[in-house]
Amino acid sequence: MHAVFVDASETLAMIMEAQALPDDPPMVIHRDPDVTPEELPGVLAGAEIAIIDHTYLPTAIARQCAGLKHVVFLGTGARSYMNIEELAELGITVHLIRGYGDTAVAEATIALMWAAARNLALMDREMRAGQWMREDGMQLTGKTLGLIGFGGIGAEVARIAHGSGMKVIAWNRTPKPTPGVTFVDIETLLRDSHVVSLHLLLDDETRGFLSRERIAAMRPGAILVNTARAGLTDEAAMIDALRSGHLRHAALDVFEIEPLPADHPLATLPNVTLSAHSAFRTPEASDNLIAASLAHCRRIASVE
Repeated sequence: MHAVFVDASETLAMIMEAQALPDDPPMVIHRDPDVTPEELPGVLAGAEIAIIDHTYLPTAIARQCAGLKHVVFLGTGARSYMNIEELAELGITVHLIRGYGDTAVAEATIALMWAAARNLALMDREMRAGQWMREDGMQLTGKTLGLIGFGGIGAEVARIAHGSGMKVIAWNRTPKPTPGVTFVDIETLLRDSHVVSLHLLLDDETRGFLSRERIAAMRPGAILVNTARAGLTDEAAMIDALRSGHLRHAALDVFEIEPLPADHPLATLPNVTLSAHSAFRTPEASDNLIAASLAHCRRIASVE
C-alpha cells in the first residue's frame, strides 16, 4: 500500500519529508499545488491513498483512479471539493482532519473582527490612493460577540474575545456549558450580537444557514465574520445587506468562488475586508496538519 500527496505546496512537501518515518507507508509527494482534477488518475497511478489539500475530486474522476480506497483530506471542508457519499459508493473512504488549526483560525477570526470594527483595510486602501480619510470605528469592549457553532475554533475565539472585554453568546446544535459563554437560541443571537462569527461545518443541514431572513434578523449595523465556509451564508442576501447598510461590515476568509474574481461584488464594496482563505495558515497549524495526515496513513496501512 502506498500514498500520493497529489497537490503539495513546497512548504507542505518539506514538512511531510521532515516528519515521515522510515517504516511509514511509501509516500509519493507530487509538488504541484495547481494540479487539475483530470490529471489525478495519472498522478495517483494506482495508489490506494490520496492525500488532498485543496484539489477537486469529482466522482467521475475518482472512478478513473484505479485502486483508490482512501482520501485523506487536509482539513474539515472536504464536502466543498468532493461528494463524500458518492465516493463511499465507489468504496472510497474520506478521512478528515479536525482541530489542527483551531488556534490559528481563531486568531484570524479575531484579527478580521478588529480590522472590520476599525475600518483598517478601508483606511489602508484610501491612504495608498493618496487620501487621508479618518473613518469612525466600532469600539468592541463591552460589545456582544455571537458565535454560530461552538467547536474547537469557536471555543478559542471565545477565549480570546473574553480578554478584550467582550460579552460572548453562542448557538450550537448541542449547547456546551462553558464558563463565560451564554448559549441562546439563534433568534436571540442574531438580535443581540454586535458581531456574528460563523464556525459551523458545511453540510446539507447547514448550507445556507445564514439565510436572507436570518440576515434581516441581525442587529442593524452588525459585523459579520466568516472564516468557516462561504456556503453557510446566502451570498446575494449578504451583499444586499452590505449595500443597504443593514450590515456594517463583512470580514471574510472564504468565498463561493476561489480565487475571488477581481470584479466580484465583494471585492468592490468598501465595507468588506477580505483574506485569501488563509485563516488556518501558520507554521504551527501546518505541522499539526501533516502530522495528522501521516497518522491517518499509518492507521489505514495497519488495518488493510
